[in-house]
Amino acid sequence: MKFPRTYALQEIAKLIDVEFVGDADFPVLGMNEIHVVEEGDIVFVDHPKYYDKALQSKATVVLINKKVDCPEGKALLISDNPFSDFNKISTHFNSFQPATQSISASAKIGEGTIIQPNVFVGNNVQIGNNCLIHSNVSIYDGVSIGNNVTLHSGTVLGANAFYYKKRETHFERLESCGSIAIEDDVEIGALCSIDKGVTGITRIKKGTKIDNQVQIGHDCVIGECCLIASHVGIAGCTILEDEVTLWGQVGVTSGITLAKGTTLLAQSGINKNTEPNETYFGSPAGKMREKFKEVAAITQLPKLIQKLKNNA
Repeated sequence: MKFPRTYALQEIAKLIDVEFVGDADFPVLGMNEIHVVEEGDIVFVDHPKYYDKALQSKATVVLINKKVDCPEGKALLISDNPFSDFNKISTHFNSFQPATQSISASAKIGEGTIIQPNVFVGNNVQIGNNCLIHSNVSIYDGVSIGNNVTLHSGTVLGANAFYYKKRETHFERLESCGSIAIEDDVEIGALCSIDKGVTGITRIKKGTKIDNQVQIGHDCVIGECCLIASHVGIAGCTILEDEVTLWGQVGVTSGITLAKGTTLLAQSGINKNTEPNETYFGSPAGKMREKFKEVAAITQLPKLIQKLKNNA
């Protein structure tokens, strides 16, 4: 997320009431999670395991819970609680704006687009030409939708990321200040949920088709011309390259990449990157032919056990 203007380091430090290391006028352009940071961004880190990754990332401001040597060309914000302070920055620059009507006056809707009754369209939403939005769809603030997009009833675009930190008495949510971009010629079925990015954009690329009751987590990138069948769950920060097919009830863990042309057969669970144009099956999923051989071998176990008993 980029800020509306360039801020000085001391302004951000004052906002969250923390010490800083670096030039007071050091420029701060925005904030982002580690996987999408750019020069000028703030990134937070609160565990020693990830200090080096944050300090060596593209981020030029590191919100950290320990005084460490500051890398050249960077600045530090020293916080007792980087997670909570990151939330303070998020909500300051992206505070919730209550709706006053079903279709916001700030929404931009293209020619030929049909919006059925009982649709909610939030603030600063952009919808392209010749789209069809069926009843009871909810489109949260800031979502961008291209041309020739169809959204079926009950779908929600822009809910918060499922991202929490455990505290002694409760779970603290990492506030989501990102958005969603739906490109041209996408169709999304009924009762789907697509979460907005924490600081970046969850993106569904051109020509992808999504069945009913699919969950897509925060900051995912779904490539062009993908097919996603019903009851699929895709965890946050996952990348599907172009022409990936996920059949019913597939589960995808966070942060992996499914290579171009990957197919996952029904009820598979994948927890690692895939190879291009391969078909996978099982949980944990493996290449289809190898998994089918494993299944075939397992079915022979009762006969083998009985044979051993008979020969005993």
